[in-house]
Amino acid sequence: MVQTVAEAQFAAALRAAEDPAASPEERAEMLMEIAMSLQVKPKSSDQLRDAVTLYRRALTEAPAPAALLQARIRARMGTALQAIPDGGTEALRQACECHEAALPLLREHGRPEEAAEAELNLGLVTQSLAGLGSARIQDAIQCYHRALRVFKRESHPQEFAIVHNNLAIAYLSIPATDERGKMREALAVQSFEEVLKVVNLIDHPSEYAMIQNNLGNALQYAASGHVMENNLRALSAYDEALKVRSARDTPVEYANTIANKANVLRSLPPVIDAKQGRDALAEALALYREAKLLFEQNALHDRAELIAAVIAEVEAEIERGGVHGGGKVLH
Repeated sequence: MVQTVAEAQFAAALRAAEDPAASPEERAEMLMEIAMSLQVKPKSSDQLRDAVTLYRRALTEAPAPAALLQARIRARMGTALQAIPDGGTEALRQACECHEAALPLLREHGRPEEAAEAELNLGLVTQSLAGLGSARIQDAIQCYHRALRVFKRESHPQEFAIVHNNLAIAYLSIPATDERGKMREALAVQSFEEVLKVVNLIDHPSEYAMIQNNLGNALQYAASGHVMENNLRALSAYDEALKVRSARDTPVEYANTIANKANVLRSLPPVIDAKQGRDALAEALALYREAKLLFEQNALHDRAELIAAVIAEVEAEIERGGVHGGGKVLH
């Protein structure tokens, strides 16, 4: 039977763990390195589970005095667990335990970047668990803020952008049931804008489009006293996203963005520019119809039905002279 590269790596790692010529610490490090290699572009969840198995074996090999090595193994095992696509809540909980166990030693004995990476990963896991009702989103936010003490824009731009993007999403996931909701919405907008200081149209086009779309969503639904200003800024953000997203190359993402743009147009005064005669509702209706067609062509029937209902509302609004409603945000 022919072995895959991943299977060969796994078998080699188990053989290395039995090598009497290597010290326990050396065996643990070899196991960790091979496990890490299995995590690079895994072709299946089985590879990630094999990596977890190797990390567990590495922990049994690592001697008690090698506490920092044990912490590094736990932190890497956490990243493998949280990456398992079908791992469910249990894998996320185990990942959370790994990061929490590793952090005290990484803070005390590791490099600042190691502790910050563990904080970021703990934040990501906690945010996922919060979405499943099994953790507090506020705890994820605290993790992200601790990570930002190290991951500065000038020194670690990629990590800085990742943290701020997830921080913004975390802020927006908390229901705006009190006065602090407005502050969180403002902080989310600010975080998306921080990401855009790192992510640009030329070097990171798809990420740029995603962040601009999310920024537009945050702006148009922010409960502030500057509704018109926010809506116009949202339109600008969606137009930036549409410099990348197109009906030909990224039809679903393009449809999401034009539907979001239509939502903004629908909330504006009937005539945006009297000189040009730009009719906001008519423009919104055209975008909704285009989005609906693209959703249908890509078998996203739930979204198509949602947009169809909005189209019927807009057509009714136009008939009665432009009394506006609202639409559902799409990512």
